[in-house]
Amino acid sequence: MIDTSSERHALADRLEAAGALRTPAWRKAVEAVPRELFLNPGVLLPTGEGLWRPVTAAGTDPAEWVKTAYSDESLVTQLDNHLTADETPVPVPGIPTSSSTIPQLVLEMIEELEVEDGHRVLEIGTGTGYSTALMCHRLGQDNVTTIEVDPGVAARADAALETAGFSTWTVTGDGLLGLPRRAPYDRVIATCGVRRIPYTWVRQTRPGGIILATIGSLATGTGLARVIVREDGTAEGRFVAHASFMQARSQAVTPIAGDLSSRVAYPGSERRALVAPTDLDDPMPAFLTQLAAPSAQVLRVRASDGRPRVYLFDPDRESFAELVQDSDGWTVRQGGSVQLWDDVERALLGWADIGRPGIAEVRLRVTERGHTYCLANSPELRWHHPIC
Repeated sequence: MIDTSSERHALADRLEAAGALRTPAWRKAVEAVPRELFLNPGVLLPTGEGLWRPVTAAGTDPAEWVKTAYSDESLVTQLDNHLTADETPVPVPGIPTSSSTIPQLVLEMIEELEVEDGHRVLEIGTGTGYSTALMCHRLGQDNVTTIEVDPGVAARADAALETAGFSTWTVTGDGLLGLPRRAPYDRVIATCGVRRIPYTWVRQTRPGGIILATIGSLATGTGLARVIVREDGTAEGRFVAHASFMQARSQAVTPIAGDLSSRVAYPGSERRALVAPTDLDDPMPAFLTQLAAPSAQVLRVRASDGRPRVYLFDPDRESFAELVQDSDGWTVRQGGSVQLWDDVERALLGWADIGRPGIAEVRLRVTERGHTYCLANSPELRWHHPIC
């Protein structure tokens, strides 16, 4: 086994220089926990051609494996909910379903928890177990509970944690339900994306406790929310940054498929768009789109005539918007019970009117009845998403 202490110290130096690592206790954790232990049996690296190249610890030069393990990037460890690097000898297509998150984001989130000695933490989404190990080093293994929905991922993480010397509470199950028998918790952190913060997490957190989670369903527009639980059973806070994680599997959206043209064959209205759908490629407009149309999916295609098209579909409300580009801009056709693009435009134009503030101006209130979002205290930029 290669001694990686120098790589761990170098990683801590880079994280500190980037502002992600701010406290001595977390620096000691980074310097103590070997990241390479949590990447077995290997990782899948993008080829740039839509494929993933397997790189295993056993089949790679040790120095090259260490270099990969301490790279400043997220490392995919599973494709399509089952495939790992040791199960294929050649590059393969697939959708990432588990990874070791880029260390900078891991430490930025952990620092946002503002933990103190003796705090009990619930982690949703064990993944490789690397962030679990950091928290065990800082707080003690008995104060960390981690839940992973995938049995194979959970087993590998548990083995890695044991190898690293941590026998913590590792549970296989749906983290959206929390773990009541270990509650109450002082901190809850989710390393998977959620469409909303489950009220079960609020119920299982002490008053004054912090919940940190990435909220959203559009990959380009998710935001990291930090809320504090109140004595009355609500939680309030704000978004602290744009951040993206793989979606919690029980909340994953089934992509719209099939003949898209037939789905938009009967529009109820047609007009010139006031906002170009290409704006949704930027994080803040994409984030606001989720607030204005929380159950909508966005699809981008190029039609047979060569013109780009952007679709919004809301299966829950049987509504759609189709945007087609021409030489003068975009035309929008809408149908169904809700005028989806009207709602999106209202949010984006209102945001522009108040100076395009950042995501840190968005506040969030969580109750057992739903989520309420407010941007810059503007009554026009306020959305309530009830829990059905």
